[in-house]
Amino acid sequence: MQENLGEHILWHLPVLGPVHADTIVTTWIVMALALAFFAWVGASYRTPNQTKRQVVVEGVVNYVADLATSTLGKRGEPFVPFFIALFVFIFLLNQFGFVALPFKALGFHTGSPTADLNTTVPLALAVWLGTWLLFPVSHAKHLVQPFAWLLPINLIEEFSRPLTLAARLFFNIFVGELLFMIVASIIEDRISIGFFNLSLAAAVVPFFIQFFNFFVGTVQAFVFTLLAIVYFSLAIGESH
Repeated sequence: MQENLGEHILWHLPVLGPVHADTIVTTWIVMALALAFFAWVGASYRTPNQTKRQVVVEGVVNYVADLATSTLGKRGEPFVPFFIALFVFIFLLNQFGFVALPFKALGFHTGSPTADLNTTVPLALAVWLGTWLLFPVSHAKHLVQPFAWLLPINLIEEFSRPLTLAARLFFNIFVGELLFMIVASIIEDRISIGFFNLSLAAAVVPFFIQFFNFFVGTVQAFVFTLLAIVYFSLAIGESH
């Protein structure tokens, strides 16, 4: 199995030009899986007894909702569904690399869509532009506060928000997949150092890497959502 770093399958569309086909396909697969999952959870509410799937999903939803409302206050309640959807969607995108392992073994170029900047940048821009579109006056005032001569510094800070938000998510997921590729290459090349079979010893490492990637993907979905809540909180606070 040979995979070039940063390589993507391209589609050449008439208006958009070359696009990363693998990222688009995997993102749509994640959306389909998410819809199927929530349909499965919703079907459980037809019975009067509470199921385990309801407890788990409601726990996640309530946690994100409580975090949003406690940070944003009453003015942030309309945005709670957005933050819940954002967390669940990014979490599933991050974990898709684990689901895609059988396809990688067959030679397909698949991985987490969030290991592609074409996914993380639009997500970050959606959050950043949302605060500007919803609270434009407060943002304009913020750029000249507390002093007008701080405008250049405030502009740098403002424009760095989507960049850092996108880069943080991308690099954490990308590095996890890169580490898996390195270990897979060691196993495939059957490397031995003297009597020590390095490839055989590394055969168990991918399992630990996947557990680590699952943990990192969960944390990064939470961090992205938390920062989105913070950005909205700053915008709402400034609009008072």
